[in-house]
Amino acid sequence: MTKRIVLTGGGTAGHVTPNIALIPRLRELDYEIYYIGSYEGIEKKLIEDFDIPYYGIATGKFRRYFDPKNFTDPFRVMKGYSEARKYLKDLEPDIVFSKGGFVSVPVVRAASSLNIPCIIHESDMTPGLANKLCIPVASKVCCNFPETIQMLPEGKAVLTGSPIREELARGNKIAAYDICKFTSNKPVVMVIGGSLGAEAINKTVRDALPKLLQDFQVVHICGKDKVDNLMLNIAGYKQFEYVKTELKDIFAMADVVVSRAGANSICELLALKKPNLLIPLSAHSSRGDQLSNAKSFESQGFSLLIDEDYLTENLLVEKVHELYFTRQTYIDAMSKSNQLNSIRTITDLIEDTTNGR
Repeated sequence: MTKRIVLTGGGTAGHVTPNIALIPRLRELDYEIYYIGSYEGIEKKLIEDFDIPYYGIATGKFRRYFDPKNFTDPFRVMKGYSEARKYLKDLEPDIVFSKGGFVSVPVVRAASSLNIPCIIHESDMTPGLANKLCIPVASKVCCNFPETIQMLPEGKAVLTGSPIREELARGNKIAAYDICKFTSNKPVVMVIGGSLGAEAINKTVRDALPKLLQDFQVVHICGKDKVDNLMLNIAGYKQFEYVKTELKDIFAMADVVVSRAGANSICELLALKKPNLLIPLSAHSSRGDQLSNAKSFESQGFSLLIDEDYLTENLLVEKVHELYFTRQTYIDAMSKSNQLNSIRTITDLIEDTTNGR
């Protein structure tokens, strides 16, 4: 008998790529897969490559601060709810899996009104506002951090980690050496600041290059329009705005990684067992979730941490050396983690919920 699943989530790539990571396994389990997202959000573009029927709905943002759109967005959310309910009635899915983001709220709530079970995934240590609105009607809440379990209703939370695309583990380091024009006899530091880059990290890394390049080669994924054209021909230093197909190869080549602390990024580092130095967004410029994520990974022995407010080139160089020379400690801790086999854990939950309907 055919099983049907609706995936939802959007607004940022981090609310879509974990859904994409589940697709191959869901197809192995004979699910018909559908996607509900916003009319023209990033999720529509990312899902195009997977031959999955896509349904767009209206969406509005839930803000904790004053904005004139606070008066109009509730009507967009209500419209999105009506549209999602219509699609769900037509599709008759056995289950909805939500990765979060504001587009997911009307979908999950509409599914609940039709008695369709929902499993949702919370990436950050503390649930975001969109997921807070979905948790009451969810069958299960998948999470990345042991601490999150204490914040959720008893019996709902499952420590799963975040689904990571399996191809990320199939990188070819030789290909990356060729792309970067690096040598294999000097260790590689990979620096990645998220899809938009990280100004403070970019500047500090470049200031620290004379010292770093004495002992390391540095591959720097610096974000859109963030390449420094004056530093294009420095031996042992390679910049990219963004990498897609080559990312798996660069990960394979990297001995240690310097990164922001977005939940999906650090779950990729965990899945790949890459010793990492995290420089989370400060609490001044975010809701503080990256700092919480990083502290959790530090306490579990997966990561070293630098507070961005104290970031200097000397501290960066010192911590990169410390990380490199103690890297096996971090690899051993990550190897014992319960968050590694997330695709199997989540699809088993989906199967159990579907079969128990």
